[in-house]
Amino acid sequence: MALTVFALGAPIGAWVGYNVAGAIADHYGWRAVFFALGVPGVIVGAMVWLTVREPRRGCLDSDEDSKAPSFKDTVRFLWLQRSAVHLMMGTAVCALWGWGLMFWTPAFLQRTYLMSVGEAAAVTQNMHLWGGGIATLATGFLMARSSMSDARRIVWLLAGGIAVATVASGVVYYTRNLALAKAMLWIFIPAIYFYIGPGFGLLNNLAQCRMRAMFCAMVLFLANLGNLVIAPPLIGALNDWFVSQHMSNTDALRLAMLCLVPTGLWAATHLYLASRDIIRDQERARSFPF
Repeated sequence: MALTVFALGAPIGAWVGYNVAGAIADHYGWRAVFFALGVPGVIVGAMVWLTVREPRRGCLDSDEDSKAPSFKDTVRFLWLQRSAVHLMMGTAVCALWGWGLMFWTPAFLQRTYLMSVGEAAAVTQNMHLWGGGIATLATGFLMARSSMSDARRIVWLLAGGIAVATVASGVVYYTRNLALAKAMLWIFIPAIYFYIGPGFGLLNNLAQCRMRAMFCAMVLFLANLGNLVIAPPLIGALNDWFVSQHMSNTDALRLAMLCLVPTGLWAATHLYLASRDIIRDQERARSFPF
């Protein structure tokens, strides 16, 4: 549940970004958005750096203050935890799929339905806040139930949810009906948030205590690599190639985004495969001699 509360920062931040950025872009141009959202981030970052102290490092599951495992030892142990590898890949590919598509969704709405930046932002802003927020809280509440004590049920639920949302995302970028696209976005957008808290929770249970920070750092690195480094330029490059094949800008972007949609099924497959070894791997994490 604690990680679910932490994960609420994602939908709230996205709502602020869409709500504020869209209005500013319409009134002052898109360049002004970087100042409006970037400057407060620098100020808050400085405040955190000056006022927040990192707590004493140690293993909360033990009174011993032993030396932390090396990066090499952590990677070696991760490779033994097959379910952790699948979970890490599944959540990382979820970010590639979900956020890779979301970065281009405002442009898609503008081109397909002739919207302004602010109008495109208005379509999805509440889907992030209410859809994403409620999905995050509801998933955290559900995962805390005794009926979900079996970790296999959690990854089955995550895999099924991502698979359904993948189909919905395909409809969003295929249809030319705005009402249908909005309905499918209410399925797709919450799905890019609901796996975050449970994913981190499961990953922590698959890591030996002093390896947890490194496990989380690895999955965040892979997720950011996918959704920031790979997906946006990939869709842009595909769009440019389709335009060079004499497609309109609208159809080129539509087809480029549809090329990324199936990666959601890739993510769901990894999450499902994690269920095969997750019980055994959780036991190994509790008994591993570090």
